[in-house]
Amino acid sequence: MLQRAFFLILPACLTISACSYVVENLPGVYRLEIQQGNIIDQTMVDQLRPGMSKRQVIFVMGSPMLSNFFHKNRWKYIYYRKSGDGDKTKKQLVLFFNEDELTGVQGDFKPSEKPVNRPIQQSTLELPKRDLDKSMWGYISGFFY
Repeated sequence: MLQRAFFLILPACLTISACSYVVENLPGVYRLEIQQGNIIDQTMVDQLRPGMSKRQVIFVMGSPMLSNFFHKNRWKYIYYRKSGDGDKTKKQLVLFFNEDELTGVQGDFKPSEKPVNRPIQQSTLELPKRDLDKSMWGYISGFFY
């Protein structure tokens, strides 16, 4: 009896484990790209300067992913990306503050020492004039008067 149960359970276990392998490796199946955390870019890190306030850092980098209650002077920015074909990218940046001033940067990015000149991109858009003589309410009420 025990041998029969063993010979029934063993193929069932092998079949279930094989199905997951087959399903994960089917050709032509779309797999989602997963992005989590703060998107960190070298141009953003280049704008960081020692002595910046926390508000200025939030303006440049966004809100931190992790800000610990016990370490209020340490902010962590974490970015994780897994593409559909299985490539994984993980980047981390830790900012250290003394009171309200940025004092240190640690992680996968290092700020440059050169000043950053970002070009201002402005454009002018001309809107067509609207006919404000009669509004939608004017058209609706015109049917009743």
